[in-house]
This record gives sequence, C-alpha cells and structure tokens, in this order.
Amino acid sequence: MMERRSEPNLDPSELTLEELRPVLAPAIADAAVFDGWGDAALEMAALDIGVDVDVARLAFPGGAMDMVDAWIRSIDIAMVLALPAAALAKMPIRERIRAQIQFRLDAILGREEALRRAMAIMALPQNVSRPLKTGWRSADIMWRQAGDTATDYNHYTKRTILAGIYAATLAVFMEDDSADKADTRAFLDRRIAGVMKFEKTKSRLLGKDRESFSVMRFLGRLRYPAR
Repeated sequence: MMERRSEPNLDPSELTLEELRPVLAPAIADAAVFDGWGDAALEMAALDIGVDVDVARLAFPGGAMDMVDAWIRSIDIAMVLALPAAALAKMPIRERIRAQIQFRLDAILGREEALRRAMAIMALPQNVSRPLKTGWRSADIMWRQAGDTATDYNHYTKRTILAGIYAATLAVFMEDDSADKADTRAFLDRRIAGVMKFEKTKSRLLGKDRESFSVMRFLGRLRYPAR
C-alpha cells in the first residue's frame, strides 16, 4: 500500500497556487496510478487533502504536464528536506549522489504506473522541452546538495550527464519486477563502477603527474551503456 506523504500541520487553503502545486502533486500521482494524469485524478487529490476542486484546477493551467512537473518538483523538495547538504557532506561524493537518486526512487515506489503514464505525457511533441528542463532542474539540485560549486563547463556536463543517468535508471525502475528493485540498484551500481574503472585506468595511463583521479569529476563523466 502506498503511504501518503503530506506536509504536517499544513492548511492548503492558506497556500498560494505556486505553493499548492507540490502539495497536491503526490496525491495526484497516487490517483494517476488508476485514473491517469487527468481531471479525475486532480479532483480526487483535491478532495483528499481538502482543497476546492476549482482552485486545484487553477493550479495546473497546463493540464497533465503541469501536474507531472509538480510531482517531480515535490520529490525535489522532499529530497532536500530528507537529505540536507550537511548530512550529505559526511559521505564520499559518489555516495551523496547515489543516496539522492535512491531517495527519489523510493519516493515513487508503488507508483510505477503513474510514472509510466507521466513519461508518455512527457514524450508528446508539445511537451518535448519540459523533460529536459525538469531533468536539468533535478540534476542541478542534486549536485548543489552534493556540494558542487563548479562554474566552468563541468557545471553543465555534470548536470546534463546526471540527468541522463537518472532518466535511464528510471526506465529500468519502471519495468523492474525484481525483489526490492534489486535490478535497478544493480543497474545504477554498474554505471558507477564502470566510470570508476574508466577513471582509474585513464589516470594510470596518463600518469600521476598529468592527471590524478578525482572523485569530484566522477559523475561529470558518467556514460551509460546498453543495459
């Protein structure tokens, strides 16, 4: 059974539309498992958390894509609250990223059908730019939480590649029927292990005087092969 993740002591009637979107979104995702990302799911979510249905509709003028975007944003927010930068700073850099990705996967566990339908919506021609924006946004948040302060080209490559890795992991997660999503974790671990092996080999070939292995560059060079 899916557990409701709502904010404690929160009065939805006092929120602005912008604040309301990520509050409504998880409940919409729950309903979208059965009803899709449409008005039926929106109505159910509004009734569930005590928001006027007409106000809820105003919060998502772009329809289904706005709902999906808000769901992703709600996961971003929950991740930052659950894994503050200070706590992540105690981990190796690669574990900071891994922990954040795992949190995101746990947040959508049981909602695979909602995810499948959300991906179909994001694949529509009129929405082609939105997944790029949401993927970049989530990757940027994860890197900032991990302590990344790069301002050169690494800033962009790290985020672009991490967004791709996360998207690939989601695709595996969505179809993974192994116990406790073991196949998804193994998929992600293989991507990490592959990059670590590549960087160590490159460092050895180039020599320590020319380039030493840097874990901080590790996810900035991620590439994912076919599963």
